Amino acid sequence: MKKKLFATLMSAMMVASLFTGCGSSAGSSDSASSSGSDASADGVQEITWMFWDDLDATQDLISLGYKENVERFNKDYEGKYHVNVVTTNLEEYYDKLNALVAADQTPDVFIVSPGPQLTDYVAPGIAAPLDDYLNDGWKDTFTSDAVFTQQTYDGKIYAVPLNTAAACCFYNTEMFEKAGVEVPTNWDEMLTACDKLQAAGYTPITISAGTAWCLSMVAGYLCEAEGVDLSKLADGSASWEDGKLEAAATKLVELSKYFQPTAAGDTNDVATANFYNEEAAILIQGSWAIGQINGENPDFESKCGVFQFPGVKRLIAKSDSLCMSSSTKSPEACAAFMKYFTDDTAQKYTAEVGGKIPVTKVEYDASAAPAQLSYVMDIFENAQGTFGFYNESMPTTETGSHFDDTMVSVFLGDLTPAEAATDMEEFYKANCR
Repeated sequence: MKKKLFATLMSAMMVASLFTGCGSSAGSSDSASSSGSDASADGVQEITWMFWDDLDATQDLISLGYKENVERFNKDYEGKYHVNVVTTNLEEYYDKLNALVAADQTPDVFIVSPGPQLTDYVAPGIAAPLDDYLNDGWKDTFTSDAVFTQQTYDGKIYAVPLNTAAACCFYNTEMFEKAGVEVPTNWDEMLTACDKLQAAGYTPITISAGTAWCLSMVAGYLCEAEGVDLSKLADGSASWEDGKLEAAATKLVELSKYFQPTAAGDTNDVATANFYNEEAAILIQGSWAIGQINGENPDFESKCGVFQFPGVKRLIAKSDSLCMSSSTKSPEACAAFMKYFTDDTAQKYTAEVGGKIPVTKVEYDASAAPAQLSYVMDIFENAQGTFGFYNESMPTTETGSHFDDTMVSVFLGDLTPAEAATDMEEFYKANCR
């Protein structure tokens, strides 16, 4: 693992000199200082936080909540601590973060997804353990120790979860009604619903294949329906060529005939905009999209329904998490800043405005929360469990990226479903077993 990350970081180092910042926001800097957190001339400890959205340009309600956290922190600690924000976009985030790490400019605090991507920063010692800070009573504010499962390595916690979200199907209730479509509960009903929507003149599904993880999220659900077992594939007791991935990929091709014509090039943001701008009837996306949907088009909330991906009993679930750099010179300032994302103010906002599920014991007004949150909560309650994104549940980030790219190749017609299965099996034999 360390060798693979080292190779990634060495590649990133080659372009690090070109990286001069990704935007600015709320007292932000144009580039991360060298985890130096050096005190300014007036004695204020300066730290940096890297995020995957432009806090000055965004309308995403979750991102705007994070901007408020920054502003509250800087106001409350005026004269003592100050955080500068390094912003980018989701598609480029990890490449630019890795470039900063390679250039010895790791942000003091940075956001990361749990799973192999977090492992990439824990294994080589880039992320710092947080137990000393959590054990001051902070950890007791969370709903349970279980929320730290994907952030724990060898008994130590290396990241703090900020919220919980699930991958669901959002749908335009007005389009469904006009097309005479019922909410689908199995695969055949999903195809029937898409046929009816298409016959009524609507684009049935909007999705991004330009952002590969969006397409692979759908493939993950289809693999789940076919009974794919990632743990057995990793240890070699199962094979990608056992017919399950081929069946799932065949269904992906079948479903893709209902995608918007520009799906191959559309980014995640564009695909989501297609939905809240009422250019498509269904958006398959995580419930983190609630903040984006309602932020960009508040009037659309009343016609935005949510249903579980048909034909599966479990949900894809994940949380955004914060890490602290092991090389920061101001760990106390970093910990203080990180706590602002999980205090009552932030967690109430997460639910009541952003539409995500809080990770702390905070009490919030469910009636004030977006309507979509209650739909997602119902789906959670009726699901028989959760599992992670496929690209975040494989042995390495390289493996997850390979799965993403393979599913895009199937969608584009560059690989048949059978060839995709062979490709994944060969990759696992060479890299994972």
